[in-house]
Amino acid sequence: MKLFYTVIFFSLLASAAFARGESVLARVTSYWVGGGESGKYASTGGRLRAGHCAVDPKRIPYGSKVVFPDRACTAVDTGPAVISRKAARLCGRTASQLKAIVVDRFFETKREAMAWTNGHPEFMTLQVVSPGSDSEPTEL
Repeated sequence: MKLFYTVIFFSLLASAAFARGESVLARVTSYWVGGGESGKYASTGGRLRAGHCAVDPKRIPYGSKVVFPDRACTAVDTGPAVISRKAARLCGRTASQLKAIVVDRFFETKREAMAWTNGHPEFMTLQVVSPGSDSEPTEL
């Protein structure tokens, strides 16, 4: 019976910690619409706009807020390179970088994407706040 209560206690602690937000190491990449109409929609069906990002929905649920150093973005899209973590596997130097998730941040133009990418590190710790959480994302 003691074991049962211990398991319940720790599971409640874990769910409360996730509701407040979880910090994850991520390889951050950027993308933009390349001109045609076909790329303007996220995999969730909505129109892509600044403030959106692509994630692996098994790791970060759609609708989560992903907090970057300059703003919080909403997870609404995915893609094969994000799910396979290709960017992290190709440029990671340490064991933690090689295991990092990939978050692909959407920008309206290539110029904005390249400027942001060139001004920020490839790997960063991001805060993820799941949808329906009571907490507001905080800046890192």
